[in-house]
Amino acid sequence: MLINLFNKYKSVISYLFWGVITTLVNIVSYIIFDRVFHVNYQVSTVIAWFLSVLTAYVTNKLWVFNSKTETTSELLSEMTKFFTMRVATLLIEMFIMWIGVSLLKWDSILVKIIDNVVVVVSNYFFSKILVFRSSGKIK
Repeated sequence: MLINLFNKYKSVISYLFWGVITTLVNIVSYIIFDRVFHVNYQVSTVIAWFLSVLTAYVTNKLWVFNSKTETTSELLSEMTKFFTMRVATLLIEMFIMWIGVSLLKWDSILVKIIDNVVVVVSNYFFSKILVFRSSGKIK
């Protein structure tokens, strides 16, 4: 019974696990650039986004959606779709950061944590529906 439930929700469980890791990469790298190197919060957001998206692509491809690409062209196409969809959520993230930090004057790390909740959910659906499914690679 428990194994059946795990198998049924394996991609969601795996996505959540790797999503936590990716979120930690995003938040920790943000803190390093924002608080240690004193980089502008929007620039820190973009740097943290890039590092976390790279982490997310590799983990999603290998362990969440088990995507197999046969050629370099397929790999580049899949990666381009993945990063393109993530740009959409980067814009959402930057908007949330702007509202929280610039308008509401909240602590940037608190806003970063809040925006990551929205981004993680959005990214799951973008990846499942538009990136890995469209290539016919999801198991």
